[in-house]
Amino acid sequence: MMVRVAIDARLLAYQSAGTATYIRGLLRGFQEVGRIVDVVAVRSHKDKQPDDLDGISSRIAWTPCHHRWERWTFGLELATLHVDLLHSPDFIAPARLGRRWARVITVHDLAFLRFPQFLTSDSLQYYRQIHRSVAEAERIICVSEATKRDLLELTAASPEKIAVIPEGVGSAFVPLPAEQAARWVRERFGLDRPYFLFVGTLEPRKNLGRLVEAFARFRWRYGPNGPLLALVGKRGWLSDEFDAWLKPLGDSVRLLGRVDENDLVALYNGALVLALVSHYEGFGLPALEAMACGRATLVSNVASLPEIVGDAGLTVSPDDVEAISEAMARLWEDSELRAELGARGRRRAGLFNWPTVARETAAVYQQAVSCVC
Repeated sequence: MMVRVAIDARLLAYQSAGTATYIRGLLRGFQEVGRIVDVVAVRSHKDKQPDDLDGISSRIAWTPCHHRWERWTFGLELATLHVDLLHSPDFIAPARLGRRWARVITVHDLAFLRFPQFLTSDSLQYYRQIHRSVAEAERIICVSEATKRDLLELTAASPEKIAVIPEGVGSAFVPLPAEQAARWVRERFGLDRPYFLFVGTLEPRKNLGRLVEAFARFRWRYGPNGPLLALVGKRGWLSDEFDAWLKPLGDSVRLLGRVDENDLVALYNGALVLALVSHYEGFGLPALEAMACGRATLVSNVASLPEIVGDAGLTVSPDDVEAISEAMARLWEDSELRAELGARGRRRAGLFNWPTVARETAAVYQQAVSCVC
């Protein structure tokens, strides 16, 4: 019997990256592999692109993401939906309210438990529902072995419930001709010199203070006409002091804000290196996307990043500003090293794709449904 699954896709109306990328990638993976499960995407009434996933049925929901009464109001909205299973990619599942459907949650990271100081009080209150959610779910998907280790250490999750299914990388992330990428980023963003690239939300967990300090040391070493630092992403919580870090560096740091997928592919291709020296990443999708575009990576040696990058990048302590700066200098000076890491990255990125994620996720659905039959 084909399992009928509702996937909570409301976050697509509120985000364009992070968990929203996972949701869209998973849905597209199910599109590509055919009808191995019967999927209904539960989308927000605010979603402005409801038709971007042909072949995936939709159901509209009115409950906002992360609302204080979400557990009950979203549960009520789902009460009339005839499905075998609900998948909550943002890992806080609603109440079943007497329904018999199984629950699967995806846990991306536990930064809110590892580094509670990096979150607002409202966010902490919401995400601490993780303890109830892992207890109630029939199956739990973790996107990395690092996240699984954290889940087992920091919650009472049962090991037999957990499956590790890494994320995939979108098919748009491919190498481009060098001149095409250079022209694109020059005309769109004014990046007319080599640049290091950061991609992610501008928030404390990303360790941007130390990245900027390391770049300042690098710039002092190579002068004001050396490479730039380009930062892609929206401002997140607790980022007020960010402008003060950047002010002394003037025009050598470029804040590009949110960009669309085509621009992001070009920015990866045009970059010297992707620098992602976060305190913590549950997966680190920008590193994988950069690798798929053939770029070298400079990442933290903690949490999931070494697991994802493997031998396709340099790893440094996120607390060691001098080590970060020295790694930037090494990659700037050694074009052969950049090329070798980029080639390794492209090969490694080939191991991560959304159809595989969809197939492995479908197997987890079958296991979860068998628990409530």
